[in-house]
Amino acid sequence: MNFLNHSWLIDRRHALRAAGTCISLPFLECMIPLRAAEGNSESPRRAAFIYLANGVHSLNYQLTTDGKDYQFSRSLKPLEKHRDVITPISGLHHPGSLGHHHNCINVWLTGGKIGPSERNTISVDQKIAEITSQHTRYPSLEIALTGGSLAWTADGVGLPALRRCSEIFASLFGEPKGGKDAQRKALRRKASVLDDNLAEVRQLEQKMGAADKGRLDQYLTSVREAEIRTRRADAWLDTPLPVISEADRQRTNRDIAATMAGDYFRTVYDLILLAFQTDLTRVATFSLGGEGDAFSIPEIGITESRHQLSHHGGDQGYMEKLTNYDTFAIEQFSYFLTRLSETKDLSGNPMLGSTMALFGSGMTYGHSHGNANLPLVLAGGSDLGLRHGSHLDFNQGHFQGYQLDKPSEHYSLCSRPANPDAHMSNLLLLMAQKMGVETDGFGDSNNGIEI
Repeated sequence: MNFLNHSWLIDRRHALRAAGTCISLPFLECMIPLRAAEGNSESPRRAAFIYLANGVHSLNYQLTTDGKDYQFSRSLKPLEKHRDVITPISGLHHPGSLGHHHNCINVWLTGGKIGPSERNTISVDQKIAEITSQHTRYPSLEIALTGGSLAWTADGVGLPALRRCSEIFASLFGEPKGGKDAQRKALRRKASVLDDNLAEVRQLEQKMGAADKGRLDQYLTSVREAEIRTRRADAWLDTPLPVISEADRQRTNRDIAATMAGDYFRTVYDLILLAFQTDLTRVATFSLGGEGDAFSIPEIGITESRHQLSHHGGDQGYMEKLTNYDTFAIEQFSYFLTRLSETKDLSGNPMLGSTMALFGSGMTYGHSHGNANLPLVLAGGSDLGLRHGSHLDFNQGHFQGYQLDKPSEHYSLCSRPANPDAHMSNLLLLMAQKMGVETDGFGDSNNGIEI
């Protein structure tokens, strides 16, 4: 279904006049005449990143055969119908997070090192947003069930996340509270405060030492980012919001109790899909909970938190529930891929072809906080040049094979990388390049990856 109609199309000169002297808008897809849009064969490139906290029950998750002839494990079975459009990946790790499990979620998309004297670095979604944001109303979309988002700015500041589905819907498709004029006044008042603040800070700069100047640079970076977001929001006020069908409005504009986790997950995936389809943004992150607070799933008989289950201590009941939790989360991701494959974009092609979706965790084995051999699945993006259908295993050739019948030996593989050179940042670099980021490196990348 195409949610864009004539009310969404505007004249570019009108948008420039409405923006005044604040900022000039780039040429937007919403400014293309409807027939011309339908004739445009190139779809926008999109990327989604989905995080599962505390790793997985790796004995039931691990794929043991490299290449095209791999057999799906118990936990990954829900993705079997998507075999031709996914690449399960084994053996990658973030060197900077080894031994520091609380940093796993924070560096999953950055590849950075966080310590007493080290700040985080920019996350790959925000690196991509630097390229894609010139075409969209919102640079990116950050969603998290609990805790903070996966997104980090160039200054190492974590971006806030949305949680409630009705809140997410309103932020994407709702008209400004109080009307556009009130919103414009508020935005310009904020811009004025930022300008005044900058002027005062500049007066102090001459009196600062080196350490304070470093902190000042970080502060000014944050102010500049806030100023850019403020002026962008002002400029987009006169661009009509997309028209959403009543069926999709009812499906996504609602609050869902945490006791119905699957309903919540699928609604969030539907919201991300709508945001992509209407081209409000081309980058989204979704955290299914933080390492210490991922929630339970009573609807399938799991009343314990994911963190509690991951520290199972060999308890067979907990291990079984953790496997069921893994499978449940992967089923919801499979739903997202199905929706992307069934939904057409402006060019008339399935959105999955022009959308990359990375699902995984920054930890492998929660009981010992092992964070090597990360569980990762890259899906979609065939129109961007990705070729799926194989299990990409960076452990192969660096160890004696998977020994799932010897848990202690397998768990050691999840704590110490078999292949120290197999950095997850190489995968993030590939995704950034496929999204149009012109760079030869990202995070601690050290080699190229081909998929």
